[in-house]
Amino acid sequence: MFAVIKTGGKQYRVAAGDKLKVEKIKGEPGEIVQLGDVLVVGGDSVTLGAPTVSGASVAAEVLAQSRGAKVIAFKKRRRKNSRRKRGHRQEFTLIGITEILTGGASPTKKAFPKPEPKPKAAEATATEAPDSDADDDEAPKARAKTRAKSAKKPAAKGKPATKGKAKSKK
Repeated sequence: MFAVIKTGGKQYRVAAGDKLKVEKIKGEPGEIVQLGDVLVVGGDSVTLGAPTVSGASVAAEVLAQSRGAKVIAFKKRRRKNSRRKRGHRQEFTLIGITEILTGGASPTKKAFPKPEPKPKAAEATATEAPDSDADDDEAPKARAKTRAKSAKKPAAKGKPATKGKAKSKK
């Protein structure tokens, strides 16, 4: 089941379990908010609103309140010694869609599903097959060669690279 909602002057196609960045809406992280401007409800049969679907709403959990990246507005008038630089960071709300409600139902206190934690590095290396011993012997040799190459310094500009003592001019 999916729905098309309108919030912050924009329209979004959502389904249960989706995460969205929307224009700032009131609510603390962990709070359930109800979005009432549902334009379309789809699934087995599609219901179009005129302009909205009556009795339909979308329940979402506020995951975070934050600000976006800085946008620089720089204006310059050439040959006038006039410049203006302003920065702006747009506030947004990160929400997780918990359920799509129809028929005037109220949202349940169902929390947004948290992603499963990734396995730790130690567990990941233990599950992989060990490499052959030949690769382990070659690795220190390759590292030694790269160190030797990086230790050599190129000659300075204008001076010839000489081996041993430099010849004196007489």
